[in-house]
Amino acid sequence: MAKSTHLYRSLDADKVIATLDKLGLRISQRFPGSGLSRVCEDLISLAKQTSKRIEYVSRPNWGMRILLFVLVASVIGSLAFLVSQATAFKGTDEWSEALQGLDALFNIAVLLGGAAFFMSTLETRWKRARALSALHELRSIVHVIDMHQLTKDPSMMGAARTSDSPHRDLDPFSLMRYLDYCSEMLSLTAKCAALYAERLSDAVVVDTVGDIERLTSELSSKIWQKITMVQSLEDRNMPGPVVKYKPRADAQ
Repeated sequence: MAKSTHLYRSLDADKVIATLDKLGLRISQRFPGSGLSRVCEDLISLAKQTSKRIEYVSRPNWGMRILLFVLVASVIGSLAFLVSQATAFKGTDEWSEALQGLDALFNIAVLLGGAAFFMSTLETRWKRARALSALHELRSIVHVIDMHQLTKDPSMMGAARTSDSPHRDLDPFSLMRYLDYCSEMLSLTAKCAALYAERLSDAVVVDTVGDIERLTSELSSKIWQKITMVQSLEDRNMPGPVVKYKPRADAQ
């Protein structure tokens, strides 16, 4: 029982990808050839890359760790050697030389300690840079999804069009499904970002993931306001265009 319970305490990248695959099929079946389906395909590809990147980034970098071990061992060995040499001095002149040696020893210890500290943070900073680069891609696709729902304005259903008005060829039900798909894509994008925070306990990465989660949550709230508006218009029997969806060459 305990083992099965633990399975629900962390995100599974494979399950996130499987959910995205299912969503992609739903979008392509209801809106074949649409720009939204192509965005979902890119998101699926990015989610698969995310799974591989996380596995790669979360692995220990043994080259850096061995180098750090060698550096620390060199520091300890140097300190032990200099201390053993200092204890061999007996006379006044020798003690004066010993003090000079201890001063040099202190300077060397500071320099080597700084180098060891730098090496100890190098792996973390390398992982952070890789994770932030991938999270930037996820943030970008969030804005692309938002662009696709931007012109889906329920208040303009049945309104007179101008020559430059965006095409609104969705009936109320299709419009709600379109907006719902956008909301699901935003949520799953946030889940892909959360995978990095789950595997990398870096404060900068966790904060960046939190920013993406807040962004997707705010955009989803706006989308659900539109869905609620469509539902209210349907309840009032507001007239709206009932046109079967047809993919256009310049569909977003």
